[in-house]
Amino acid sequence: MTIKQKSYFGAVLILLIGTILWAVQAGSLAMSIPDFLSGVFSGGNEMVDVVIDLRFPRIIIALLAGAALSVSGLLLQAVMRNPLADAGVIGISAGAKFFNFVILLFLPELYFWLPLFSFIGGALACFLVFLFSYRSDFNPLRFIIIGIAINAVFTGLSDALSSQVALVSSQSASSAASLAMKKWSDVETLLIYVTIGLICALLLAKWCNVLGLENKMARGFGVPVNKTRIWLALIAVLLASITTAIVGVIAFVGLLVPHIARKLVGGNYQILVPFSILFGALLLLFADTLGRTLFQQMEIPASVIMLIIGGPFLIFLMRKGDFYGSKGR
Repeated sequence: MTIKQKSYFGAVLILLIGTILWAVQAGSLAMSIPDFLSGVFSGGNEMVDVVIDLRFPRIIIALLAGAALSVSGLLLQAVMRNPLADAGVIGISAGAKFFNFVILLFLPELYFWLPLFSFIGGALACFLVFLFSYRSDFNPLRFIIIGIAINAVFTGLSDALSSQVALVSSQSASSAASLAMKKWSDVETLLIYVTIGLICALLLAKWCNVLGLENKMARGFGVPVNKTRIWLALIAVLLASITTAIVGVIAFVGLLVPHIARKLVGGNYQILVPFSILFGALLLLFADTLGRTLFQQMEIPASVIMLIIGGPFLIFLMRKGDFYGSKGR
């Protein structure tokens, strides 16, 4: 790792720590760090209990979700060889959300297994993208177009069920994902699955570099290209689907973070994956904290903040021509 890359890691880590401290203090219940620490050690402070029980789970989930979505997008872009790939764009998150609604509406007794069914829904969406995109070889541009179509289908199905889900379940059926009112049980669920997914991503990061080669060249080195794509895609689906099960669909995190990370630390995935973990956690926590402190009378969900940022960013990428799906490698 070069000195420049280390400096970017250090800068992101410092910003992340600063954002965590900001998130702990900011909100409708303002509390300084010294007051919080004093209350923790003295005990019997209701305001401290509120911060620990409500704000801390939200902060941790934002960190985990941001890291998971960023790495998910990074892996999908390696698999599809197109930086426009993102779980929220190609239908994986929408498929997970649809299966969430199906379970909540028709099989509520299986609510405990919601993360599993979210994974199945995301995997189904990913499988359909692969199925309809595959001909004689994988074409990156075809992946994106088919993915957008799959996303539209599952989003429409979810919208059709959302009103019914709202009637039978306390879970919000809003199209805007929110990190509000999360519990420590949600943290535990997300922590287990995201940790597994991130560890697998770190261990298999070198294979992402191999997928950057021409298919014939990679096969010439004895690399099972298609099997490698499938394994990396499953890890990406796991990270995105579990996040969707806990916080809902948050688009563009997996699009923005990998693109910015490549500009900062280069294209080596063994460096990109850990950097994206830190930067993704920073971005989503910043978006969530900004959304709940920007206006006193209302809260803007982090998903909405990301849409406001991500939409223009996608247009910028398209106008700049900073994608390589048209090369059809």
